[in-house]
Amino acid sequence: MTKFSLLPHPDAPARGVNEVSAQILPVRGKPTEYWVEFYVSHDGSLALPSMLEPGRADELWKTTCFEIFLMPSEGSGYVEINLSPSFRWAAYEFDRYRKGMRNLDLAFAPEITITPETPGHFWLDTDLDLTHAGSGGARMNVTAVIEETDGTKSYWALEHPAGPPDFHNADCFVARLPAPDRA
Repeated sequence: MTKFSLLPHPDAPARGVNEVSAQILPVRGKPTEYWVEFYVSHDGSLALPSMLEPGRADELWKTTCFEIFLMPSEGSGYVEINLSPSFRWAAYEFDRYRKGMRNLDLAFAPEITITPETPGHFWLDTDLDLTHAGSGGARMNVTAVIEETDGTKSYWALEHPAGPPDFHNADCFVARLPAPDRA
């Protein structure tokens, strides 16, 4: 099991969120499919967007949203996948740092499931098509934008470079996508 603990950006601290983490596991027998789960521990102040009809949407990062960035081991291009508790999602491809952005077609749309019923705990999970991650060893950044009911926004990632929050910065891609399970 691969669990990643995310860190809040020092210039945008959370007030009522104690922990944000993610697990990413290859799906057995499906070499480009991964199960992803995000977890948030909070004091009841987590703000969730309204639930909508599942589908692709832009600008999900403006409220609580979970993201995965993948940079194949060769080249400067990368992929960004956004997952919202609204059941909306987005997938983009970039040629290089914030350049050449375009929609990325996935083999299947993520079916997002949320578990908000337990006070102080929130989970979001889905299966993802990560065909575009490359043939192996993709560098990865796992991130979250967390909005609280008082309007506070915190920015969580595996690593933060100096300056304002910037999940696209290659210095944040400090993990590796787990190897697929080909059994």
